[in-house]
Amino acid sequence: MPTHKRWSEESIPAEQRPSWPVLLGEQHGIVSRRQLRAYGHTMSDIRANLDSGRWRRVLPRVYSTFTGELSRPAKIRAALLYGDGYAILSHRTAAEEWKILPVIEGPVEITVPYTFSAVSQAPLVIVHRSRALPHIAAGTNPPRTRVMDTILDLATAQRTPQRATNTIVDLLGRTRISVTAMQACVLARPPFRYRPAIRYGIALVGGGLMSALEVAYQEKVEDDHGLPRGNRQTPVEVDGKTLWEDVTYDPHGAAVTVRLDGRATHSTPGVAFRDRRRDNAAELAGRARLVYGWQDVQDSPCAVAAEVRTILIREGWDPTGAREVTCTKCGRRDRVGREW
Repeated sequence: MPTHKRWSEESIPAEQRPSWPVLLGEQHGIVSRRQLRAYGHTMSDIRANLDSGRWRRVLPRVYSTFTGELSRPAKIRAALLYGDGYAILSHRTAAEEWKILPVIEGPVEITVPYTFSAVSQAPLVIVHRSRALPHIAAGTNPPRTRVMDTILDLATAQRTPQRATNTIVDLLGRTRISVTAMQACVLARPPFRYRPAIRYGIALVGGGLMSALEVAYQEKVEDDHGLPRGNRQTPVEVDGKTLWEDVTYDPHGAAVTVRLDGRATHSTPGVAFRDRRRDNAAELAGRARLVYGWQDVQDSPCAVAAEVRTILIREGWDPTGAREVTCTKCGRRDRVGREW
């Protein structure tokens, strides 16, 4: 059996030695077998470092040059190197890098060319494939899918069409991506799953709905209970700055504001301060205000609708000729103008 001497950086060819620590710094201590061979390492060198515990295998043909837990950047680099240099971050991981979803513990998701043989390696990496890889990659470091394609990937990965719609509405509403750009993405890269649901989600955003909570409010509270559809994202000026109200009913004769608090599903810095300013402005203007969260709308839409209806009538809405109540939970299919 051959005896391996202790490896050192002196083993690297002199002309490559200065770039070795640069490579390790850029890749957070993660290297691939191909890179090691390019720096003059033999398979015996690699085995010696693994056997001695100086390095450890992270993924097939990918190693860490340190001991201890892998940081998130190290895990990302390992997953990309496992994709043989052609991989890009996608799905949940790309969304986290774009800051449209919070970072959570979990596998790194990458997309590789369709013909590549790389497969998912639990628990570190999930591998997806795409024939459109050159067209969906953003010029970022580390490489990842474009924002539109990231949203589309996450929507098609959902378990139901309704969740696909909610994903489109939620994530598109958190970005600066226009409805037109999202529609162009779907046209150029038609999703193989949930195409109608995805297009419906885009149409909802185009109509002013900026979160899945707003979708649920419109469908479960307004439409199912025959309430008038309020205006979405109404601008209001507070201290010389334009803020936005979720739903207002002024065109229906009632100075009523409904705020949909989506902080149960995601948070935004400064939300509490913004809401206080809006509350103060509404109070000064003599407006009625109601606030509902995700659980209210999802679990108790009938109770929410009853409260909204009461305030709308109190503030001047005339329910005569209103749409029919179609909510099966209410047990009635009646006119909103009649007693429930």
